[in-house]
Amino acid sequence: VQLQASGGGLVQAGDSLGLSCAASEGTFSSYTVSWFRQAPGKEREFVGTVRNGRTYYDDSVKGRFTISRDNAKNTVKLQMNSLKPEDTALYYCGAGRPILSTIRSPSAYYYWGQGTLVTVSS
Repeated sequence: VQLQASGGGLVQAGDSLGLSCAASEGTFSSYTVSWFRQAPGKEREFVGTVRNGRTYYDDSVKGRFTISRDNAKNTVKLQMNSLKPEDTALYYCGAGRPILSTIRSPSAYYYWGQGTLVTVSS
């Protein structure tokens, strides 16, 4: 599975931005696809995912970010509202088949997109 993340950019605090993760093949629906982010000097961290119709978010983005999935279009989107400077990072989408207890772990994912940069100015 090849993943392509897009939609990053430079915005101001309080603005909104939408990211998209597009997959290359039809088996996309059999994978859990999640969003992660990595700020300079920090480890990659879980942002959120949708799995079996249920969404999971990191506490830092809950209530501000929304994930949606369209299997017919092989895409997973991340809508980010009320952005904060601390949301600045490279955002990656990852695909894998993690068990529920490991959905927040980057090591549980086999495939990664190239990352799209989100910069939020104060």
